[in-house]
Amino acid sequence: MEWGMKSMSSDRSQLGKMAVHYSSKSNEWETPQDFYERLNNTFQFDLDPCATPETTKCEKYFTKQEDGLSKSWEGHKVFMNPPYGREISEWIKKAHEEGEKPGTTVVCLVPSRTDTKYWHDHCMKADEIYFVKGRLKFGNSSNAAPFPSAVVVFRGPPVEGMARSPLRITTMENKSGKFRKKVNEKTGQRSKKI
Repeated sequence: MEWGMKSMSSDRSQLGKMAVHYSSKSNEWETPQDFYERLNNTFQFDLDPCATPETTKCEKYFTKQEDGLSKSWEGHKVFMNPPYGREISEWIKKAHEEGEKPGTTVVCLVPSRTDTKYWHDHCMKADEIYFVKGRLKFGNSSNAAPFPSAVVVFRGPPVEGMARSPLRITTMENKSGKFRKKVNEKTGQRSKKI
């Protein structure tokens, strides 16, 4: 019994240190630079719609005060690491809507919360979903996030009215290096390397 008590005490201590990750106290998670660069090499981003001057990854960005939700993202290659609090559903909805516009690509780094309404209403209508293997370390944290991550890609058609390809789902490494190409069972297409 004594060992169990120490273990529970140790767990509580760890939970106390990580409590901010399970609450709405902090909903901003700075994207790991190396992870962003791998995505940027593929997508060539030009807009970050929910950033701070310190955390932006793009030359053009919107701060909380500028309200990226109220702006048009049309025609941009957008990188979005939204606030992970209660408002995440609004950001995912906006990404989905903007990603439907011709010539627009929206790439979202989000918690892989496949049990949520916003995931089913919006993420499952994306063009590509990459489940990140392992857990990312956000910002200057020495610990990995307490949740899995996914990269969700919404791509507007090159021109209005053009048909779109079916959803592709695969995985990607959370660090540079190996990437397994998966085959979509429905289409037989191989996933693109990121």
